[in-house]
Amino acid sequence: MNRVQKFRSLEDMARAAVVVLPGDGFERFARHCARYFSIAPRTYPRGVFRYRTIEEAQAARQRVAADSIRLAEEQGANMPALPSSSRLK
Repeated sequence: MNRVQKFRSLEDMARAAVVVLPGDGFERFARHCARYFSIAPRTYPRGVFRYRTIEEAQAARQRVAADSIRLAEEQGANMPALPSSSRLK
């Protein structure tokens, strides 16, 4: 059972030990990754690309990053806010 801890400052919170039950570490990590990728999914173009120069490859990478950021901002504007009482497991 998880217990609730109260802290007076961020420094107190940073010093507190994180209690993880034996055998629960990987499952906790997997849940964290799933939550992260559901909040901020990464999108990559499909296929294999060949470039003549490093500069072309870097420009393509920058375009993909800019498109990904733009898409995330557009989706973020369309997403409803979570209610303050919601809890993620």
